[in-house]
Amino acid sequence: MTERASSLPVVVQKFGGTSVASPEGRAALRARVHAALDGGRAPVVVVSAMGRAGAPYATDTLLALLGGCEPVPREMDLLASCGEVISAVVVAHELRSDDVPAMAFTGGEAGILTDSEFGAATVLDVDPAALRAALADGIVPVVAGFQGIGPSGETTTLGRGGSDTTACALGAALAAEAVEIYTDVDGVMSADPRVCDGVRVLDSLQFEELFQMARAGAKVMHAPAAETAMGAGVPVWVRNTYSAARGTLVTGAARLAADRRARVATAVSHADGIARFTVTLPEGEARGSALTAAFRRLADAGASLDMFTPLDGMLAFSVSESEAPTASRVLGELGLPFEMRGGLAKITLVGAGMHGVPGVMARLSEALASRGIEILQIADSHYTISVLVDASESRPAISALHDAFGLGVE
Repeated sequence: MTERASSLPVVVQKFGGTSVASPEGRAALRARVHAALDGGRAPVVVVSAMGRAGAPYATDTLLALLGGCEPVPREMDLLASCGEVISAVVVAHELRSDDVPAMAFTGGEAGILTDSEFGAATVLDVDPAALRAALADGIVPVVAGFQGIGPSGETTTLGRGGSDTTACALGAALAAEAVEIYTDVDGVMSADPRVCDGVRVLDSLQFEELFQMARAGAKVMHAPAAETAMGAGVPVWVRNTYSAARGTLVTGAARLAADRRARVATAVSHADGIARFTVTLPEGEARGSALTAAFRRLADAGASLDMFTPLDGMLAFSVSESEAPTASRVLGELGLPFEMRGGLAKITLVGAGMHGVPGVMARLSEALASRGIEILQIADSHYTISVLVDASESRPAISALHDAFGLGVE
C-alpha cells in the first residue's frame, strides 16, 4: 500500500467554511475525497474554519472573544488560527470514521513557512516533507488553512481568504496534478450575482485573469493564491461542493487557446468603499521631491495606493476608505494641499483579449455614458480597465459593462 500511495498523482482539495460547517457539507467533502481516491489520486485536504461570523467556531466569532481591548498581534493570530485547526481535526476524524486513513496538520506542521507579518503573512517557502511522508503511508493529510509558521516559530495567519493560498502553495510544493477549490457556487462568475443579473459561470480563465479579478475585488479567490497558482502553473478548478456542475478551470493561456472562443472581456469585478485623493504638488524642482516623499511616507504608513496618476502639478490616487484617515494625516504632515472624496466604487473590466484591441475604451465609455454614469478616474493594464464611479452608481455601472461586452448568459 505504501509504495502504491507514494506514486499516485496528488490533488489538493480545499473546502471553504460553508462546506465544513454542517454535517451535510462534511458528508459532501468525504464524497469528494472518496472520488479522488477511487480515481487513483492522492488527495491533500485543506480546510477553512467552520461557517461565518456568528457560528461558534468561525474566525470572526473567535476574535470577538477579545472584546474591545487592543489585541496583541501575535496572540490575535494564535486565536484566529484555532478555527481552522478545529476544522482539520473534525474532518480528519470523520474521514477515519468513513474508512479513510487521515491525519490533521496545522499549517506549521504542513510546512507552510511565512514572514512575521501577523494578520497578513506572506508564504516564503513550503517544506512538504511531513505531508509526503503521510501520503507515502497511504494517509490523507487534512491541513488547517489560513495559517503558517513564522521565522521564530510563531503562528501567523495569511489574511482573509488565506486558505486558498494554503491550497495553492501546497499544490505548487507537491507538484500537484490540480488544486480544487470547493465552495457554495458552481464556479467563477462573470460578475457578482448579488449585484448583477444574467451572470454566467465561466468555463475557463487564464491565471492572470483570475489574479486580476481577485485584485479588483472579486471574492472568488484570495489574490495571493491566484498569484501562487499562476507562478507554479498548477491548474485550478473552482467547483461547488454540493453540485455535479463542471466548475471553472483556471490554467495557462496556451492550454486555453483551443478550449474557448476568442473574447475581448471575461468578467466585471468591483470593490466598494473607495476614497479618491487629489493632491496639489509644488512648483518647480520641489515637485519631484514632494512626489517621492509622498509615495515613501504613504508606504511607510501602510497606505496601499491604487489608480495613482501623477499629472502636471497634481497627483491623484485612491485608497480604501479605511485607509483614508492615514493618507490624510500623512499628506497634512507633508504640507501638501489635497481634496478627498469618499463613497466611491472601483469597477474593473477584466479580459486577456482586450490588449491591443482598438475601441475597447470607447465601448466602455459609451456603455457608462448611456446610463448617465460619470467616470471620475481611469486606469488600465494589459488585462484590465478600471474606472472610479460614485458608489451609488456601482450596480448600474457593473450591469452596463456586463451587457456591453456580452458577458451574460448565452
